[in-house]
Amino acid sequence: MSPISQLLLVLPLFLTGLSHCASLPPRHPQPDSNPELMATETKYLNVSVDGLSLFYRTAGLDTNPTILLLHGFPSSSHQYRNLIPLLADKYHVVAPDFPGFGFTEVPDSRQYVYTFDNIAKTLSLFLDALSINSFSVYIFDYGAPTGLRLALERPSQVKAIISQNGNAYDEGLGAFWDPVRKYWASGAQEDREALIPALLEFAPTKWQYEYGSPDPTAIAPETYTLDYTLMSRPGNNDIQLDLFKDYASNLPLYPKFQEYFRETQVPLLAVWGKNDLIFIPPGAEAFKRDLPQSEIHLLDAGHFTVETHTVTIAKLMREFLAKNGVA
Repeated sequence: MSPISQLLLVLPLFLTGLSHCASLPPRHPQPDSNPELMATETKYLNVSVDGLSLFYRTAGLDTNPTILLLHGFPSSSHQYRNLIPLLADKYHVVAPDFPGFGFTEVPDSRQYVYTFDNIAKTLSLFLDALSINSFSVYIFDYGAPTGLRLALERPSQVKAIISQNGNAYDEGLGAFWDPVRKYWASGAQEDREALIPALLEFAPTKWQYEYGSPDPTAIAPETYTLDYTLMSRPGNNDIQLDLFKDYASNLPLYPKFQEYFRETQVPLLAVWGKNDLIFIPPGAEAFKRDLPQSEIHLLDAGHFTVETHTVTIAKLMREFLAKNGVA
């Protein structure tokens, strides 16, 4: 049989197969055209603000109530990657990277001075750039003095506070701060440089994630590895050391934060890892002095409670916000 005859025999079968394939659903799912479902997907964006390129993660419809997630040392908005999807169906969730952290880019020509006052000013401009004038704020670690500065500036805009190991009281400072306090007292270069092996190298970065966790194997290694990698960029040690030094500027503001609590009676949910040595449980319990209606939960976790208790935190947040009319 000639090749042409063979082709004529198999061609009808081939065409039948093509017709069958065309009737099948696509092998790869197509993007969902439902705008509400698409809005719950996390987007990764940058905005030009305060002379820098500020990176942030966001999800949820911007017509929904906004939750501002503020990260801590040594992390970035990456720490909220699992929490964001658990909130985005009902809330507009925004998580920025601070200057000096994550994927926010600060040009050398900007000559940015790394202080908590300046980071709060940058984030205030960030809120303006996104036209956010009403929000609940999740404060953790460095996010606490930053977010509470925003609250002092914009008291009527803050609808609720969620504190996850985010401190505003002297009794909340744990033993972690002892070498930093020594540097505050002396200002000596040797005490500054001693903070590098104590706090900025890989081992202490990993320790922050794993210490106090009932199951360290539940901590994804990319968390502390990413943090350490980003902190290891040229010049970043000095940024972090400058912020350790400037953390002393937060303590005199504690009475102002506490006065803000008393005057506004802002709804506050504290969800703390009770095994944290950085910001210890008395800091969570102290909220009750100024906010008698505050809700306090001490979980069996360490500093990065959001890594090991993501679902629990999301559930507590949703219940708390709904109960306080933020829905």
